[in-house]
Amino acid sequence: MNKKTNNFKTKATLLLVSSLTVMSGATIAPALPSMQAHFAAVENVEFWIRFVLTTPALFIVLAAPIAGLIVDRAGRRKLLLPSMVLYAIAGSSGIYLESLGAILAGRALLGVAVAGVMTTATTLIADYYEGTARAQIMGWQAAFMSFGGVVFLVSGGLLAESGWRLPFVIYLFSLILIPMALAALPEPELPGDEENDKKLSVNGTIQHPFKLLGFIYGVLLLGATVFYFIPLQIPFYLEKMTGAGPLVSGMSIAVSTLFGMATSFTYGRIRARFGYVTILGFNFGLMGVGYILIGTATGLVPILIGLALNGLGMGLMYPNLSFWLTSETSAAIRGRAVAGFTTFIFLGQFISPLASQPFVELFGLGAMFWATGIVLGLFAILVLLFQRPILSFTVLENDLLQPESAQLMRMNGVPSLKDWDIEKRTTREGKTTDETG
Repeated sequence: MNKKTNNFKTKATLLLVSSLTVMSGATIAPALPSMQAHFAAVENVEFWIRFVLTTPALFIVLAAPIAGLIVDRAGRRKLLLPSMVLYAIAGSSGIYLESLGAILAGRALLGVAVAGVMTTATTLIADYYEGTARAQIMGWQAAFMSFGGVVFLVSGGLLAESGWRLPFVIYLFSLILIPMALAALPEPELPGDEENDKKLSVNGTIQHPFKLLGFIYGVLLLGATVFYFIPLQIPFYLEKMTGAGPLVSGMSIAVSTLFGMATSFTYGRIRARFGYVTILGFNFGLMGVGYILIGTATGLVPILIGLALNGLGMGLMYPNLSFWLTSETSAAIRGRAVAGFTTFIFLGQFISPLASQPFVELFGLGAMFWATGIVLGLFAILVLLFQRPILSFTVLENDLLQPESAQLMRMNGVPSLKDWDIEKRTTREGKTTDETG
């Protein structure tokens, strides 16, 4: 760990910069019903207004792979600082643009900026910190993003009470962070994580865990798709169920992010006791119960309880998967691996209205929420039942040469591949023999 980055100023700047990614969509969520009323003359406005929230996600998906290449080849700061400037300009465009189409174009540029900011911020955390320190900071990152979500959602709700354009002002916050980033975030020396690269090497050649990356990206796609049902559909659900306005909607959504902050902040300690897959099953189980409560609720209180449970689960997912990914990838491809992480998070956000709105129109909002809860609960059960094959993704790329992976499997109560081989030979021969002996 570099002494130049192991300080409060660097950590605080990384956490504040990370909070910008939360603002990209959720900040304006409480203003969606008012925006829909303002653009009521637009054909299919119910459909298009939701894409004001999710258009940034599409362009994050398109831009993130390019961002990953840039941070790996040109450097971290060369992408971060221009992205923060673009973030302020594009994010605030809703203040002065008049047409829904122009606002969607501004949101597209915001997505390009977020791709650069999120990919760089997470990559820098992995560059600056290792092992338990990295797990702790990544937990803090997710917690601070949740905290930012609470602040920005409530602020967006308050501002939306006075007009749907006002929440767009919040995006100018990135301008305040640019001087901090210049002063506190030095360009890391690459490859930057020699010890981790040694663990990932076989005969001097770094092995890349492509099966594990595929699994992590798939889980992210599922988790992000269903999590975004909250800011996307809860304002309309609360308006229908309780007659709630923008402020109540914003505060209700903030309940989910607030409880997510609690589990994210303690992720480092949770990870010290439980393995990746156990945490994964637990987080999806909590989300499933939360969605079932929301979908079967008859009033505001059960909805808030469901949102809290959903937040507790989601607060574990992001730091757990990001720590898993950065621990198993080489520093040389870290930017691209993190870019894939960013891509699939926001791909899920973009397809969220496509996945939810047709179901809502056919069966209603309540049915959409409880059906989602059942799917997530079943997924949690499958994850816990199939721990062995899931964990094998971590070790198969490098055969039996990753001691951390074997330790991880034992933490989950699953024997390593070497243990399985010994067990087979013990059963066959009646005793354990050393393979090389």
